[in-house]
Amino acid sequence: MKNLKKSTKLLIILAAAAVLAWAATYLFPPAPRVPPDTEFTLMDGSKVTLQSLRGRPVLVSFWATTCPPCVEELPDLIQLYRDLHPQGFELIAVAMPYDPPIQVQDFVQRNGVPYPVAIDVQGKVTSAFGGVPYVPTAFIIAPNGKTELTYTGRLDMAKARRILSRYLKDPGA
Repeated sequence: MKNLKKSTKLLIILAAAAVLAWAATYLFPPAPRVPPDTEFTLMDGSKVTLQSLRGRPVLVSFWATTCPPCVEELPDLIQLYRDLHPQGFELIAVAMPYDPPIQVQDFVQRNGVPYPVAIDVQGKVTSAFGGVPYVPTAFIIAPNGKTELTYTGRLDMAKARRILSRYLKDPGA
């Protein structure tokens, strides 16, 4: 009888541990490991890889021209880029595969977007970043290539600036 109680307790503890492990993975999934060879095709046809940006903090922002929160955060992203790009920061906006390239180009020109914008017609970049089911979604990638932040929804600019500031060059240097 005593051994049966011990066995039951052990099974309950193991089951609870398994449920907790599953819940932790589900509720707090690990940040996607973005392949450094991810290649972005920019609007002008040029290409850039994450590997070529190694050594710089990078914000990759997935967006769409028809997404109201994406349009609302645009002035903040433009200001972030203007403030931090001289210190080594890079921002690449990735238009979702369903966004027609001509519509993206018109939007970028009309709004004076100063940072590189990638066209992801085939969805390869979106796939490399884990599928990106919602926009806006942003990824902050540290100079060593590690994903520091994955953020869905309108980006918390104060939080983004705090993270990015750890990796920026002194503007006076």
